[in-house]
Amino acid sequence: MYEGLPDRKIICLDMRSFYASCAAADEGLDVLREPIAIIGDRDRKGSVVLAASPRLKREFGVRTGHRLYEIPDDPSIRLIEPKMGFYVRVSMEITRLLGEYVPKEAIHVYSIDEAFVDLGGTERLWGPPEETVKRIRDQLLAQFQMPAAIGMGPNMLLAKVALDLDAKKTGFARWTYGDVPEKLWPVAPLSGMWGIGRRMERRLNGLGIFSVGDLAHADLKLLEKEFGVMGNQLYHHAWGIDLSELGAPLIAGQVSYGKGQVLYRDYVKREDILAVILEMCEDVARRAREAGRAGRTIHLSAGYSENAYGGGFSRSRSLETATNSTMAIYRVCTALLDEFHDGRPVRRLALSLSNLEEEHSMQLSLFETRKWEERKLGAAMDAIRSKYGPAAILRAVSYTDAGTAVGRAKLIGGHKM
Repeated sequence: MYEGLPDRKIICLDMRSFYASCAAADEGLDVLREPIAIIGDRDRKGSVVLAASPRLKREFGVRTGHRLYEIPDDPSIRLIEPKMGFYVRVSMEITRLLGEYVPKEAIHVYSIDEAFVDLGGTERLWGPPEETVKRIRDQLLAQFQMPAAIGMGPNMLLAKVALDLDAKKTGFARWTYGDVPEKLWPVAPLSGMWGIGRRMERRLNGLGIFSVGDLAHADLKLLEKEFGVMGNQLYHHAWGIDLSELGAPLIAGQVSYGKGQVLYRDYVKREDILAVILEMCEDVARRAREAGRAGRTIHLSAGYSENAYGGGFSRSRSLETATNSTMAIYRVCTALLDEFHDGRPVRRLALSLSNLEEEHSMQLSLFETRKWEERKLGAAMDAIRSKYGPAAILRAVSYTDAGTAVGRAKLIGGHKM
């Protein structure tokens, strides 16, 4: 099975408690000793905990995703609002540090606090890869007060799962192909495996597949029939096989373009909810156009306010022809909202465009004579935003009390700079 496969020295590096560590360094605190919570907005009791320091997790049981009102009223706990601009700069400096060990093409920044690095060929400079890993971890701690966990493997996949399933507990773990049966196959539920979400897990469960080992020993032809090329990838990933180049997506292909947000307040009026939906349609359509893609399926979900006992709806609708038109997507979302919204206050919205295809394959309909003109108008607006910023040109609804685009344009990652 593994004969002839590349045996590379790829590491996946994760900054542990990245936001809390950055905030602690900025405030002159020790992230390992102080109970620190990064809070989106200290003035809102329902604000989410974006990050928690190790001591806050250990002693107070507060973790990412908790709400401000769930944090104990203890004077030792430090509540700090995020400075996303500062965090991005720290991430860039960490990438520069990695560049001291390898050329830039050997680095793939996976997220603000995670990166893949190919250490192949560095042995003559820095010694065995394990020693290089130790040097990097020591330097991150000394220079940035940033504890790090690192997984290593012969490919991106095994480096990542070594990190997630092992190194986040021990600090460092190196997995080989020989470790797959003992360490990877027992993983269950399947969503514990990188690249398998809840929806995919349910579909696999329906086929009698409940662990990674089950997936590795499933009928490959059945998987390909059920999931297409994705089934082939899932099968080989269950064996720890990944031939993708550094930086390539492990599950090939962008499967959707989506956007979700928690609203600043409860939205009750239909026109206010639609104002935010229109802004989100604009963002999703723009990203699809920039990638030269179009989609046939629009999905809209809404979460109701906790004051209305929660709940919500999540519905999709497919079109006969693919689109990346803002208004075409918006019309579908309007129909979904009118059909499934029961009138309760909305606090969360999410939408996505999926079932994608190349834009050049879109059909021109005789009944949509302005389709091409709308596409050119969208491209012109995209170009202006690309050059001058996301708020350079907005629809009128964004300047109403319901709009959120103006305020969100001043944020990074949804938070203050």
